[in-house]
Amino acid sequence: MKRTIISYLFATSLVAIMILGTSCKKDYSDPSNPTEDKVFNSPTGMTNVCIGLQRWYTLGRASNLYNTVTITAMVTREMRLLNPGNLPEFQLSQGGATVDGTNTMLGGLWSSSNKIIYDADQVLENAPKLADKSYAAGLVGYASLMKALALGNLSMYWEQVPDGIGTDVKFIPRASGYDRAVSVIDNALATLQANPPTASFTNLLPPGLELNNTLQALKARYLVLNGKYAQALVAANLVDLTRRSTFNFEAANPNTLFDVHASNFNNCQPVDSTMGLPVALAPSLADQRVPFYMAVTSSTASRFALRGFATTAATAVPIFLPGEIMLIRAECLARQATPDLAGAITELNRVLTKTAAQDIYGVGASLPALPTNLTQTQVLDEIYKNRCIELYVSGLKLEDMRRFGRPNAERTRNLMPYPFRERDNNPNTPPDPAF
Repeated sequence: MKRTIISYLFATSLVAIMILGTSCKKDYSDPSNPTEDKVFNSPTGMTNVCIGLQRWYTLGRASNLYNTVTITAMVTREMRLLNPGNLPEFQLSQGGATVDGTNTMLGGLWSSSNKIIYDADQVLENAPKLADKSYAAGLVGYASLMKALALGNLSMYWEQVPDGIGTDVKFIPRASGYDRAVSVIDNALATLQANPPTASFTNLLPPGLELNNTLQALKARYLVLNGKYAQALVAANLVDLTRRSTFNFEAANPNTLFDVHASNFNNCQPVDSTMGLPVALAPSLADQRVPFYMAVTSSTASRFALRGFATTAATAVPIFLPGEIMLIRAECLARQATPDLAGAITELNRVLTKTAAQDIYGVGASLPALPTNLTQTQVLDEIYKNRCIELYVSGLKLEDMRRFGRPNAERTRNLMPYPFRERDNNPNTPPDPAF
């Protein structure tokens, strides 16, 4: 029987590190926990580390899940702030120079991502030493998934990202961060193929999580975000859209987006049914994805309340959506050296005509198909529009706005300032971007 996430309480005292240690000049040792040599020589120890990484990524207001969704929602105006007393969110909603290195959401995302990368690296170094190569492959796959997500998060928000973890670490361009995430995924896919994990490992995975298909989907994501369209199309074509992969929650460890946003009117809620898009790109009144992601309320605080993957404390959050992969295919086809606009429109129409019943997560637009005589510019506008609607509050919109050349007026920042703690402790910290 698979155990729930709450069964794994590895390294909970490390929360203090997330709060206090945002520099890449790090010492992650903790005298209250088992020594590293014991943890990383043990299959059980390394499994608990991996599940601990998932907890770091998903649970609570300091998690990557909360911070990526909310940072992007504030900066791109997907949601509006109801209570300006939430200072980090307020700074991001105002944007520009109001956002600086004191922002605790950015500091938390920076620290948590680097912590995840650090621990994942320990697993990736030590798992291959285990005698059980199938179990080792499972550990490599799990740690790689979490490391790739963390690398992707850093690359989405900062102009340059740390080149590893250590004293006075150097920085690399964010495009290289995406390259590194793909390299981590490629190694994991090869390892899993060589020694497929057996039930001795898969039975210990938290419910909902699937490795191979998810890694392939993340590979397609980071390749398209990095402008590598031919490679992204190959990866996207290998993703099985019928297989679910989710981060699951329960009463004791509630869905973070529900807990902070959807369960009350004290923080953020959807701006309105436009999803923050300009009039020319706003969803059709008939688009069934709008009522999937938000509900009309009787509250005077907000006309709309967040739903979708934040509906209840136990609602699972998908790691990727089938619609994302369809839209990756459409974009790759539309951006080829010789654009295949017919193929791109076919993929777009799969998203537009899809009903809730045809989607494994119930995300369906139920709209008419597009005409077949669109120009490349019109096709790309439709892809951007549908990414914003299909992937609402997924944390991906800011990167999409930059890639599709949307005007700065539609967002409050492009890239983020580096946390002051990083700058104070690492002389290699790059200058902050102007906007």
